[in-house]
Amino acid sequence: MASSSSSSSASSSSASSSSDYFTELAHQYIDGEWKPGSGSWDIIDFNPYTGEKLAAITVATAAEVDRAYRAAERAQAAWAETNPYSRRLVFERALRIVEEREEEIAEAIVAELGGTRLKAGFELHLAKEFLREAIQLALRPEGSILPSPVDGKENRVYRLPVGVVGVISPFNFPFLLSIKSVAPALALGNAVVLKPHQNTPVCGGTLVAKVLEDAGLPAGLLNVVVTDIAEIGDTLLTHPVPKVISFTGSDRTGRHVATVCAEHFKHAVLELGGNSALIVLDDADVDYAVDAAVFSRFVHQGQVCMAANRILVDRTLEAEFTEKFVAKVKTLRVGDPADPATHIGPLINSQQAEAVSAVVEQTVAGGATALLRGSVEGSLVAPTVLTGIAADAPVLSQEIFGPVALIVPFDGEDEAVRIANDTPYGLSGAVHTGDIERGVRIAKRIHTGMIHINDGTVHDEPIVPFGGEKQSGVGRLNGEAMIEAFTTQKWISIQHGRSRFPF
Repeated sequence: MASSSSSSSASSSSASSSSDYFTELAHQYIDGEWKPGSGSWDIIDFNPYTGEKLAAITVATAAEVDRAYRAAERAQAAWAETNPYSRRLVFERALRIVEEREEEIAEAIVAELGGTRLKAGFELHLAKEFLREAIQLALRPEGSILPSPVDGKENRVYRLPVGVVGVISPFNFPFLLSIKSVAPALALGNAVVLKPHQNTPVCGGTLVAKVLEDAGLPAGLLNVVVTDIAEIGDTLLTHPVPKVISFTGSDRTGRHVATVCAEHFKHAVLELGGNSALIVLDDADVDYAVDAAVFSRFVHQGQVCMAANRILVDRTLEAEFTEKFVAKVKTLRVGDPADPATHIGPLINSQQAEAVSAVVEQTVAGGATALLRGSVEGSLVAPTVLTGIAADAPVLSQEIFGPVALIVPFDGEDEAVRIANDTPYGLSGAVHTGDIERGVRIAKRIHTGMIHINDGTVHDEPIVPFGGEKQSGVGRLNGEAMIEAFTTQKWISIQHGRSRFPF
């Protein structure tokens, strides 16, 4: 397992700087005030690679969640009436701030979630694109005037903000995936209460608040509560103020979120897990498919919902593809995510590393062959490549949030489609072929929300509908889907004449 090293003095200086940065942002942000939580215990923010304690954040209580929602409710009414041309200025400034602070934000991503330099750059690039889209989104909602069968009646349909949105973001792309819901919801005239994942409270929460505060967002419109279900239960979901909950995370938690929201008549937008298949047909460019598959499986250590969990290869290409795939995977450097040469950094914590290792053990015990068996050192997990996997092996139907590749051969298009669809998930996917229209025909048969021809499985673009089928989620985000998610329609009719009533 390759890794890089640096001088102890440089590491010490970096650790001190990192610690100061995180300590500054280790607070709750409610109604424009930075204060410690009033809970009885702390969330400890660790660097998953070094084990360094970055910060301790006293958890927010249910009372503070209530205060955050009430602040959002108070602030939202005036914000909704604010000229959208004025609202969008906040996001123009936020974009400039992210650009100016790009290096320090990248360092925070590396430190808090073990993202490599490449991954941090990828996340920041997309975050900036979503801020650019938020600038445009502020002006996009349109109403309409519809005809009526009643003489003299005018039907107006208005697009209005829903009011207050609750956002729950994950640990894998915390800065991006918080901004992805927070910025559009605010741009469309809503207020937001954001709860980041406990493992990334700064990059997914208070850093976002700091950027928008410095960009001039009025107090109360964005509130960040760093807390845990052990402290607040379902308060974030059951509170009467929020009308929409935008959740990104596991399907298990997503199912609970959906159930609670339904019980309380709230709209839930759920972006959940995946078990994507990258399909390599018999006429594919093998070298190119290998490159796409390696990236799709191992980007951010495989901790990506769109990652290619399963790599399906036509049996006529299996030997060639497998040899080249394993050879390329062997070149990936595992180690310090701060080193620009590192491809694979740590998983989010050692528990996740142990879970991934257990999945590999179980699959090999079930008869699979490990063409490459990665070592595990704390949170660092080197790549594993498995083949010869039994058709009924549990690993084929679950999401693996780690650097484990599964190579599965198939005979012909129909079998490829059957295997690809044999999963409870349906988020992303890819088809590699020399015939684009053949690829499109197969893509249409795959039960997934997104799929890509001759490309990787990991993609997100600001104006293209993003979301999954089956247990991969409910609803869509991005572009016009943001308007559907974070606004509501209101019918106002005007009778210019006089209606006739039957009594």
